[in-house]
Order: sequence, then C-alpha cells, then structure tokens
Amino acid sequence: MSHTFDPVILREYDVRGVFGQNLGAEDARAIGRSFGTHVVRNGGGAVAVGLDGRVSSPILEHALVEGLTASGADVLRIGLGPTPMLYFAAATLPGVAAGVQITGSHNPAHHNGVKLVWQGRPFFGEAIQDLGRQAQAGDWASGMGTVREVAVIDAYVDRLLQGLDGIDRASLADLAMAWDAGNGAAGPVLERLVGRLPGRHQVLFAQVDGTFPNHHPDPTVEANLTDLRRVVAQDGLDFGVAFDGDADRIGAVDGQGRVVWADQMLIILAQDLLARHPGALVLGDIKMGRALFDRVRALGGQAQMWKSGHSHMKTRLRESGALLAGEMSGHVFLADAWYGFDDGIYAAIRLIAACARLGRSLTELRGAMPNTIATPELRFAVDEARKFAAVEEVKARLEAEAADMVAIDGVRVTTPDGWWLLRASHTQAVLVARAESETEEGLARLLDQIDTQLALSGLARGDQVAH
Repeated sequence: MSHTFDPVILREYDVRGVFGQNLGAEDARAIGRSFGTHVVRNGGGAVAVGLDGRVSSPILEHALVEGLTASGADVLRIGLGPTPMLYFAAATLPGVAAGVQITGSHNPAHHNGVKLVWQGRPFFGEAIQDLGRQAQAGDWASGMGTVREVAVIDAYVDRLLQGLDGIDRASLADLAMAWDAGNGAAGPVLERLVGRLPGRHQVLFAQVDGTFPNHHPDPTVEANLTDLRRVVAQDGLDFGVAFDGDADRIGAVDGQGRVVWADQMLIILAQDLLARHPGALVLGDIKMGRALFDRVRALGGQAQMWKSGHSHMKTRLRESGALLAGEMSGHVFLADAWYGFDDGIYAAIRLIAACARLGRSLTELRGAMPNTIATPELRFAVDEARKFAAVEEVKARLEAEAADMVAIDGVRVTTPDGWWLLRASHTQAVLVARAESETEEGLARLLDQIDTQLALSGLARGDQVAH
C-alpha cells in the first residue's frame, strides 16, 4: 500500500490544502502513517494530537490518528484547542516525543492542514517532503499503537497565567480589555483565561464555529479588526487583542483604535525584556520595520534580522539563544514558552505584563513610536519556476551596484528614503514586496525602485494575491 499526495499540499512549514479538493481523509491517514513511522523508527514516544474548530478537522483528525496507530505510534488526543496548546502538550506531557495539530490556521474556512512537532522542534522543510516520498514508496512501519484522551486546557491556562508572575495583581485591577477569538479555536481557552485575570474583560466571538460567521480569522488584515475596534471604542477599553483561527498569531489595537503592528508589539515586549535581561538578543523577520532593530540596539540589546517563516524563526531562536522573536505575520516567539514556539495568547499576557512593568498604557507606548509610512505585504503572482530565479537576478544587479542590502531571504535594500524588500514566498507562487519610509514621496520612490527591478526581469507587480 502507498499514497501519492498532490504536491502543492506539502508546503515548507506544514501540510495545507483545500478539503475535498486536494486534501482529504486519505491524505491525513497517510501523513499519520509516515509521521508515525518516523517516530517509531527514531526512538519512539507518544504523539500528542490536537485539532482546531474547522468543519473538516474532526474527519482529518480521526484519519490521522488511524495512520499514527497503524504505524505503531501511541497517541494522546488533547481535543479541540489552539495550536499553541498542542505545542504546550508536546513540551510537557510525560513520554511525548511529537505533536500534530490539524488546523487551517488563518486560511479560509474550506482550507485545512497539519502542523508537526518533533522532539521539541518544528518539523518542516525537507522533512515534510520526506513524508511524501515515504508515503509514495509505502515505506511504513506497522503496529498497533494505543489511543488515550488527555485534557490539558486547564494546565495550559495555568501556564499562560505564569506570564504575569512578578506583577502585582492589584495594579491590574483597572485593566479593561477585549479579546477577539474570531470563532476560532482560542475561544474556550480565552473564556477560562479571562475569568482568572484581574480587571474587566470581554471575549468576542468565543463560540467555536469553523465557518467563521463574523469575520475572517486573520488579525494581520486590518479589516478583520473592525469589531475589536468598535468594542474598544464604545466601552472605553485600554486595548484589544485578536487571534487567527488557531491562535498562533496575534493582532492588537490600542485605546485609540490604532493598530499595533507586530514590529511595534515587539518593541514593547523588548523594552520590558531588556530591562530584566540586559543585552538579550531579539530577532525580527526581514519584513519588520527599521524602528524595531534601532530601538533594541538603543536599549542595549542585540538585534538580528532573520528569514520569514515561523519554523525558521523558531529554529533560529533556539540556535542563537535569543529570548524574543517575531514576524510581521503576527507570530511572536518567547523563549520561555514551550521551547520558544509561537503563542498569540501568551504574547497577549506578556503584553499586559510589559505595560504593567513599564508603567505605561499600550496607547502611550504606541504613541511614543516614530511615525513611518509602510505598505502592507504586496503579494503578486509569479510562476513557481520563475519566482526564485527572478529574486536572484535582482540580487545580482544590486550587488553589482554595491547597494546597501541584506540578502538572507530575498533582498532588503536600504536607501536614504527608507527600505524596500522583495522576496519569493515559500508557500505560494508569488513574489512579496514591502517598503517603508518617513514620507509619502519617499515611499513612492522606493516602490519605483521595486518596479524598475521587476521590469528588468520582465515582471510587474500586477494584481494582489491573498495570503
């Protein structure tokens, strides 16, 4: 017996597809067989399995567990919850060597996928491709693994609350916040969490509904923060936070309704961190604004730019000893959270703690940041076979011009007007561009530079492509 996947679902960081089109129960079962085989052939141990609230998730989870046990792997089913709860389970449950979460993350309701953890590290890149090759060859172990259900939600909430250790709870008595679960998997956790927090808290759209009836679960898109802004404004709250479908991403708005973008959030977390850990290393992905790196260095910390992609950032955090990392996509990584894995809910708790320790509201901290003008991610279709080659062409031309450039993930070019970025997506047939300046005129010149480089490679930005 063997199985051949549609190759587009085996992504760099996870398995992702459209349920009923290129992703179904047989695919999940084959992932279980291959990953279970990997586990039993490399020392064994149980596999923790969780799922998000999408309509297709129970079907895929059931098939995945069948595949894992058919390979001889033992399974601990933790049930419905956010992906970070699966990371917590994989890091803390005795005898667990690996973890699998069924989740479509921030993608549309009819999408779904699988995220994998092995021995406290992300399982990605060539390792995922190996699962596909193993399935195609039918190179699977056989056995009769056991299945046991384990409840971890209360222990997970206990651990989230440790992010407030050292904070006088009385100082948070007047805190007023909104938490937007977006009908995603975070809802049950948030309802338990806010019941134990000081202050006044509202949870929006806590009921898990995989059709996402209120708004799309991606807090990095400003339009999806409309409900959060409205509640913060009408109730005079201090700030609000929002999460994607599996709560490994966070978005935020301050008391004035301004978006606190991920690089700005990281500045606040870094201020708090560096006061307690002088000289600590902070990582930001290549899409983040210059203010983050400048501010970390001004505070006496070390700042390092790294590749985009949550698995790349998690891996780099562990290798480098960094205590904090983040991406513009809303992934925030704290070294004291389950091996530095991304957890949007824990990031929110640490944001509360940072404001308390710094003695300033999120609105005040956001207002003190420099004003810059930046584009969102500009994503435009480029053939899969062309996208990386085009970036290499741009890089070669810029090197010949001795441009001020960072080339760890595409090209990021600094000019007197600011900076611009061009990189190939690792998960879609698109190129991604971004630029930041202090003036509209400077931003226009930066975009002109991007367009010039694209034209020299026979390309143009064209129509935007959704993430």
